[in-house]
Amino acid sequence: MGRAYQNRKESMAKTSDQKAKVYSKFSKEIYMCAKQGGVETSANLALAGLIERAKKEQVPAHVIDKALDKAQGGGGEDFAVARYEGYGPGNSMVIVDCLTDNPNRTFGDLRGVFNKANAKLGTPGSVSHMFDHSSIFVFNGDDEEAILEALLMADVDVTDVEADDGKITVFAPNTEYNKVKQALVANFPDISFDVDEIQFVPNMTKTLQSEDLELFLKFIHALEDIDDVQNVYFDVEL
Repeated sequence: MGRAYQNRKESMAKTSDQKAKVYSKFSKEIYMCAKQGGVETSANLALAGLIERAKKEQVPAHVIDKALDKAQGGGGEDFAVARYEGYGPGNSMVIVDCLTDNPNRTFGDLRGVFNKANAKLGTPGSVSHMFDHSSIFVFNGDDEEAILEALLMADVDVTDVEADDGKITVFAPNTEYNKVKQALVANFPDISFDVDEIQFVPNMTKTLQSEDLELFLKFIHALEDIDDVQNVYFDVEL
């Protein structure tokens, strides 16, 4: 066996750790979404989309069911949403969304990552004004006019509809998420979403070079390794 076996063992452990982080992330998010909007996916479209994303990431059914049962039972952890903003390497702008049961721990973990990268945590709103908080849907198709017409007929406030390489992308304000999804499903029953979520999209992007880019990637990976971090958004073009 020797070194080859050890390499494989370490690789398997790393893969297992990565899976555990993905499972934990979705478990928390499903729990919070179900607790806030109910466990019935027909009424809670955000939960329906979240469960679909979890399945695509191969999150086991028992992990999803446990999170739903916990939300329905009214017990479980008392998670709170926390959002942090700041400036990363190369003057990049970063938004970090967290779910935490201990805000002091989460802030300390984030501050440590920022300090190590010579980055700077900002105040609420310091960088988010440079991002659009958008509902984003991506699915197969090439007729953006038909999609736009269906959304306008449903009185949806659409930001943009793009068609590229057999894919349609719909952008709308985050507050229009439910209306967009309802209109798309009602008008196109066979629709299947590649992307179905709310994200922060930068108004402008920047490119980083050599050392700045290398430091930025390490910085983002370190943020994503924090257990309480759910999503990291940034304005760097990779």
